[in-house]
Amino acid sequence: MLHVNGEAFEVRDAAVGESLLFVLRERLGLMGTKGACEQGECGSCTVLIDEQLVCSCLVLAAGAQRQRITTIEGIATETPTDVQRALVDAGAVQCGFCTPGLVVAAHSLLERSPRPSESEIREELSGNVCRCTGYGRIIDAVQRVAVSRASAREVGL
Repeated sequence: MLHVNGEAFEVRDAAVGESLLFVLRERLGLMGTKGACEQGECGSCTVLIDEQLVCSCLVLAAGAQRQRITTIEGIATETPTDVQRALVDAGAVQCGFCTPGLVVAAHSLLERSPRPSESEIREELSGNVCRCTGYGRIIDAVQRVAVSRASAREVGL
């Protein structure tokens, strides 16, 4: 039984050695999580397992049973999140392949550290490779969200 985005899924047709990435995409139809390197180097397959960032290509689906798995679909449910909007506004999205993993990582960081420093942002996103945009605009987008969320907290929103 996999617990993904708040729902329980019984995955009967999965082979024992299948990665969580494969099961998410091919068995559950959750196509937001991307696969690229299949070696845990690019971050395009980043998901949260019990609130910890992991590369789903390196995790066996069988080993993720009874843990809370959150994919990009669980973070961005019906409308774009503030992180997604900031990435677009900052011009930090081009091909979009790395974006789901970056969004998951940025949300995780901002949950743990509401006002991260630039070095914290760089460290948190260091596991996510972006070949199109570069990182300046991505870091700017995360900083914009942190400031916006802090302002909203100050006025009690």
